[in-house]
Amino acid sequence: MRLRLLLPAVLCLAGAPRAVQAGECRVLDVDYLPAQGANPDLTLRMPLSVVAWLETPSGQFVDTIYITQQVGTYGLGNRPGRFDFNSGPDWPYGRRITTFPVWAHRHGMQWDQVIFQDTNDDGLSHASSISSREKHYFRPMLRSEPSWDATTHASVFGPYTDKGKFGSAKSLYPPRQDVMKSNEDSPSVTMYDALNPFDSVSQASPASGALATFSWPAPMDLAAGDYVLWMEVSREFDHNAVYNPTDYPAPVVAYGDYGVPYRGQPSVVYKVPFSIGITTSTATTHDYVGYGDPDGLDGELRAPDTTITTDVPGSGAQRLALVSNGDYRIKVTAGPDPDSLAPSGTGEISSATTSSSAVISFVAPGDDERMGTVKGYEVRYLIGEEVTEANFDRAVEVRPTFTMAPGGALQTMTFEKLLPETTYSIGIRAYDNCSNTSPLGIVDVATIARPVGEVDACFIATAAYGSVLANDVEMLRRFRDLALKHSVLGELAVETYYTFGPSLAGVIGESELLRWTAREVLGPIVTRVRGWTF
Repeated sequence: MRLRLLLPAVLCLAGAPRAVQAGECRVLDVDYLPAQGANPDLTLRMPLSVVAWLETPSGQFVDTIYITQQVGTYGLGNRPGRFDFNSGPDWPYGRRITTFPVWAHRHGMQWDQVIFQDTNDDGLSHASSISSREKHYFRPMLRSEPSWDATTHASVFGPYTDKGKFGSAKSLYPPRQDVMKSNEDSPSVTMYDALNPFDSVSQASPASGALATFSWPAPMDLAAGDYVLWMEVSREFDHNAVYNPTDYPAPVVAYGDYGVPYRGQPSVVYKVPFSIGITTSTATTHDYVGYGDPDGLDGELRAPDTTITTDVPGSGAQRLALVSNGDYRIKVTAGPDPDSLAPSGTGEISSATTSSSAVISFVAPGDDERMGTVKGYEVRYLIGEEVTEANFDRAVEVRPTFTMAPGGALQTMTFEKLLPETTYSIGIRAYDNCSNTSPLGIVDVATIARPVGEVDACFIATAAYGSVLANDVEMLRRFRDLALKHSVLGELAVETYYTFGPSLAGVIGESELLRWTAREVLGPIVTRVRGWTF
């Protein structure tokens, strides 16, 4: 079975390019500036979620041309759990139907809604039998935990989460497409990837304070004429006097003190009328045209009003900053791009690895052979099988961390959260604005053995049960805090556990057999503890 590997990305690069005839394309370039907020708290540190789509002037939906990967790849709008669950950095649960309500009600598609396998919509804690390893989202956390402000997982082994199953209701958002089914997962998981149509336009969330650009090669059968670009922008925790935790509080559920209420100002929407023709044209917009439903229940575009903040950088109407001395917030450039030369190949690829990461280097191809800069890279991998031209499209797509280098310069890419002592066959293919692609570059990288060291909190029990919030783990934590720590022998046991637990937990977390064995050992202890009164 193939493994699905998730990697963070700091560069907004397009996914797999659309197929158009080489040398003949019309390209839509969109520039915008995600605002850097002046307030350093969580409200303005959270990245923007952005979606862009085209319509005709009469309102006919044409296509989604860009979507940030939290929704487009990782299923933010259609994952198990109630929509008003508290949130935090990379929170794993709760279908965020408030993210893009206007777009969601206009694109004309729907999917089966994903629910928890035990059907309890209020649940944050899940049995180990329905929780598989998580490679993208963090576990739910208390805001007081040190890892709340971390930018990476505390452990390369990750938490365990319930990936859900399809229920009877419908959703206007796609499921996540980044997981491969494990034994604990529902058979529904095997369909998630195939049902998500946004891989080709899904990109990493743009960095605040830096100009963001994306391009869309228009299909050759798209008629020349007038169109409208719509862009919907949302940000969790964007609170103000109207939208705040008092008026939109945390739900009353078990573990309700985990995370914080996220529902702030709703999504804001921009529109840019423009034309596609035989010459290049440019159009801009300065102001937002409305906002979406704060609860995500309808697609109505509400007119601008005083409930939306207009004078705080990074917040409300200023989620997108003004560019070029205040000339625009979004600029659309449309026109022909006669590009008949494909990017050159990568040549020889070198690599350096640790137990959980790899850095590869090669001479960057250019937009036209070695000249210029390519538009992006499609990077895929396989384990236990060599990547080839024949199987590249079915290999697992990943998004490494890198900064685009011009043709002829050294290009490096960093892959994180790899498994130790594992060989990855990685294929790399560059593409340009017109979707001309380079020859496939292939490199095998082998990670080294895992060093002895710390893993995430709760150590052995968490490794065995898969989640710090698993019911049995919570019972053992209560026993530790309320019983063991109040006696000399108990304190000694706790100190010994924290001395030897981390390295042992690392081994357990890597093996399903050892996880099962650890649960069998801990089972009688949990049964005894359940019968005690603290």
